Amino acid sequence: MAIGTQDDSDQMLAEINMIPFIDVMLVLLIIFIITVPVIKHAVNIDLPRASNEKLLDKPDNIRLSVGADGVYFWNEARVEDADFERRMSVAAAQNPQPELHIRGDKAVRYERVALAMAVAQRAGVRKIGFITEPVAPGPGP
Repeated sequence: MAIGTQDDSDQMLAEINMIPFIDVMLVLLIIFIITVPVIKHAVNIDLPRASNEKLLDKPDNIRLSVGADGVYFWNEARVEDADFERRMSVAAAQNPQPELHIRGDKAVRYERVALAMAVAQRAGVRKIGFITEPVAPGPGP
């Protein structure tokens, strides 16, 4: 007689009964479904209050261009050296003070750009920036 044949009536079944496992899982699922909405998902913080007051208007920037021949252009309008110092003093006295953006031609002598920066410093301009064009990416070295 062979062991494990179908004719053997004394053989034990080695299967796991899944019904109690499924019952426990369904009970846990119901518990989670009930308790998840009860859990608070937000963090309690005290948010600051905002007001609708108008902020100070920022003045327009001053675009100072220095041409290749050393001529100054104040917001694209030509300006003489004597008038340039007066305009710079008026701009420095504004509250809030505008920013000075200097665009110098690459062929202009640095002396003219340095002179413009010195006039702006004497007038009391606090924010000075230089406008340049980005270098086009080349094929590499």
